[in-house]
Amino acid sequence: MRNNAFALLVPAALLLSACTPVEPVIHDNGPRMAACADGGPDSVAQQFYDLRVSQPTQGVPDSSTLAKYRPYLSDRLYQKLLQASQQHTRPAAWQQGDLFSSLPQGPDAADVASASTIPNRDARNIPLRVALSRNDKRWHDEVLMIHEGTCWAVDDVRYVGDWPHPGGGSLSQLLEEKK
Repeated sequence: MRNNAFALLVPAALLLSACTPVEPVIHDNGPRMAACADGGPDSVAQQFYDLRVSQPTQGVPDSSTLAKYRPYLSDRLYQKLLQASQQHTRPAAWQQGDLFSSLPQGPDAADVASASTIPNRDARNIPLRVALSRNDKRWHDEVLMIHEGTCWAVDDVRYVGDWPHPGGGSLSQLLEEKK
């Protein structure tokens, strides 16, 4: 009798599991408020750094520059940068130097590490190493990519170069309200 009950449960369980689809986590990461760049996390990060290298800026980007960056930035980071650009009195760390890398002069070349080595393909956020250089200086920073809706976007930059960044350890820390 016990074997008969087990024999009936297995097909019933298989039948029920076929009726309930299992969605990967990437379908439940919240909406995206803006258009986005195509590609995976490493591709979007590389596109962002290519734009930064081709059109470098110092300090908090103005609104027209932020509009160019918008497809690559998370909603949260974009809003922080937009608020910072609209402040009349800004801390010195916001006014000069490259905010998106450890070196104040910024990079003239960037190479984002591949995300193919990331074991969890359903991850909501992925930190990626970025090899940066300017003339004879070489360093690594880390870009935090998050999944918003169906898009990958830059959510933060961690400064891990050999010299301390005047604003702290990350772009988010730099943009925190200064009182």
